[in-house]
Amino acid sequence: MRLMTGSLGTGLIALAVFVSALAVVSVSHRNRQLFSELQVLEADRDQMLVEWGQLQLEQSAWGSHERVSVIAARQLDMKTPEPAAIVLVKSR
Repeated sequence: MRLMTGSLGTGLIALAVFVSALAVVSVSHRNRQLFSELQVLEADRDQMLVEWGQLQLEQSAWGSHERVSVIAARQLDMKTPEPAAIVLVKSR
């Protein structure tokens, strides 16, 4: 009976070690998957940051005062009025 208890305990320990090893393998695999996904997401973030910077530069170029003045003069035939043509309206 004593021998049976010893081998049962050894078998349970061996089973516990095996289950623990499977858990380590599973967790390591999941960790690698998540790290790979993290790298993809960081690359996407970096690409979006570059695009955002380019869009900010483009927006500042399109909205510059000089560009608006040139388009107003060219397309709408607008120009700064002569000082004699300026009329000041006073409010009460």
